[in-house]
Amino acid sequence: MCLLLIAHGVCPGYRLLVAANRDEFHARPTAPAHYWDDHPQLLGGRDLESGGTWLGLHADGRFATVTNVRAGQPLRRGPRSRGLIVTDFLLAQHAAEVSAEQLAGTGRDYDGFNLLGWDGRALVWYSNQVGAPQLLAHGIYTLSNAALDTPWPKTTRLRHGFAQVMERADSDPIEPLLALLRDATCAPDHALPDTGIGYERERLLSAIFIEGGSYGTRCSSVVTIDDRGQVRFHERRYDDRAQISGDSHYEFALQRAQMRE
Repeated sequence: MCLLLIAHGVCPGYRLLVAANRDEFHARPTAPAHYWDDHPQLLGGRDLESGGTWLGLHADGRFATVTNVRAGQPLRRGPRSRGLIVTDFLLAQHAAEVSAEQLAGTGRDYDGFNLLGWDGRALVWYSNQVGAPQLLAHGIYTLSNAALDTPWPKTTRLRHGFAQVMERADSDPIEPLLALLRDATCAPDHALPDTGIGYERERLLSAIFIEGGSYGTRCSSVVTIDDRGQVRFHERRYDDRAQISGDSHYEFALQRAQMRE
């Protein structure tokens, strides 16, 4: 996962909204969003190479996602994929803060990553490139392959587009957010960050939606959890020509006991 916006407790009618793109090599084997056979309470796509996921939900409403960190302090490659961080968080029985603190104890075993995790009440962010986990107040946050709310052109464009979508309060946000996530506009050269990968690649990766042949946006995901506890999860997948290759849509209601305040 390389780009996302999460709105926590600030959009009327919604406890949580997520709009996210996963960017990856198209050759990496991946399963579409589904309920997992080995963990039937988990919903999300799955990396078939390492067994984890970049973004997922638990039937009790827990949500988590992970992004790689493009640049930063080199770390020892651990025995586990970063995608398993999401699985661990979703299966945990602890509060989000406790799960993040436990992860911080083993964070050095992974290459650079960001975790955003929500337990139905609290939202936490932890990066093994920054320091201690942070409990986040209600608000709107963006995340790509740097620290939380780093103002890269793509995160800024996503934030502005999200505000425009949510101004239409009487409309269903899922299709407009999927359209926003399909924006392939590259940033002008003067606005590009310098993360050490060269300006040609910086330009390619500066768009919300990446059209890169062997590497690009594999899927867009929109997750909404409304004030009534109704969960909606829509995943739209793309092939190496940036054409839609499939859609998956799931809806379920949280039990009242699971609707934590």
